[in-house]
Amino acid sequence: MRTVDLIQKKRDGHELTTDEINWLISGYAEGSVPDYQMAAFAMAIYFRGMSTREISDLTMAMVASGEEIDLSAISGIKVDKHSTGGVGDKVTLILAPLVASFGIPVAKMSGRGLGHTGGTLDKLESIKGYQIEVTQDQFIKQVQDIGVSVIGQSDNMVKADKLLYALRDVTATVDIIPLIASSVMSKKIAAGADAILLDVTVGEGAFMKNIEDARQLAQTMVELGKAVGRKTIAVITDMSQPVGTSIGNRLEILEALEILQGKGREDVTEFICELAQIMLGLADVEKTVDEVRAHLLDGSALQKFEEMVAAQGGDLEDLYRAVRVSHQVPVLAQASGYIEALPALEFGLFAMKLGAGRAVKTDSLDYETGIVFHKKVGEAVEAGQKIATIYANENISENMLTNFQKNVKIGNVSVKTKEIIEIVS
Repeated sequence: MRTVDLIQKKRDGHELTTDEINWLISGYAEGSVPDYQMAAFAMAIYFRGMSTREISDLTMAMVASGEEIDLSAISGIKVDKHSTGGVGDKVTLILAPLVASFGIPVAKMSGRGLGHTGGTLDKLESIKGYQIEVTQDQFIKQVQDIGVSVIGQSDNMVKADKLLYALRDVTATVDIIPLIASSVMSKKIAAGADAILLDVTVGEGAFMKNIEDARQLAQTMVELGKAVGRKTIAVITDMSQPVGTSIGNRLEILEALEILQGKGREDVTEFICELAQIMLGLADVEKTVDEVRAHLLDGSALQKFEEMVAAQGGDLEDLYRAVRVSHQVPVLAQASGYIEALPALEFGLFAMKLGAGRAVKTDSLDYETGIVFHKKVGEAVEAGQKIATIYANENISENMLTNFQKNVKIGNVSVKTKEIIEIVS
């Protein structure tokens, strides 16, 4: 076979065979297919798409390009969760220990943030001493011992996906369903869980901007999971505004702790309890949302989170400390009315400029900086009332503050929001 022939075949709208996809992906992982040819192939997929069978073959070829984690030593149904990304998304920090508090093993490998999207690993690393790199044996033993672990992905897993994702990021081929679905599901399948919950975000702060694309991505990934014997459900969730009240690594840890203590906002608490109910159902444990919430109120979920942090080297005293920044800048409402929009993308980019996110993968983070919102969409506000606080280690210019205020849309209508838009199973 020749790579150029496969590029041309896909460019002209034809399906590749299973052998052709396997040959191309294994060659790319081994280095015989260069970046420039794989970039051309990715662009051909961008414009021509892939059939369901091609996407499945691509996914499994990427799984085969690295090691697979064997979780069979852990008893019970192992569950995992993945989000397609967003702003202020601290859901895993609460959801993993909450589900584990019911005796269901949660063995999760997470990623870092890039651009306006935050990464779970970055948030956990804002806790002094927390180790995201552990051996496979340590990972398995921790889940056996306390029921939960959240770590970074092994360098030996899905090698082809790592290479291809980095290439897509710089060739404008990130936001295409076959490549998103195969990237997500190759990692989830290789990570070894028995059941997978997929959080497919949609809206201004997500990869998927409209419900039709989100639905197609969700359905594709659910089918990929089921095809290899993994119980898989997707939820389509709103990412038009940030999740919860905070954006920023340390700030999101603190908000997660509030929710784990049963003191979080009602909307985000209800959302996470609904997700936990679905994850528990995947493990054949049927609970009501109220029964799930009880584990936030009685401290069970918080205890499990503390156990995980301590097991992975985290300092429990540091866990609860306040942020350390030189500037806390209040943002005041410019008019009275109702918050009609808090554009997730704009505020994610604003937080990135504060140092809370990365423009490129090599950027360092300021774990302390970010934004806390005191008002969310649908809530009433009076002119001059504090609607947010900016946490920064550099001066916030008048121009930055003005731009922030412009992105807070205030109108005369109380907009109703709903976190879970649809369930795909």
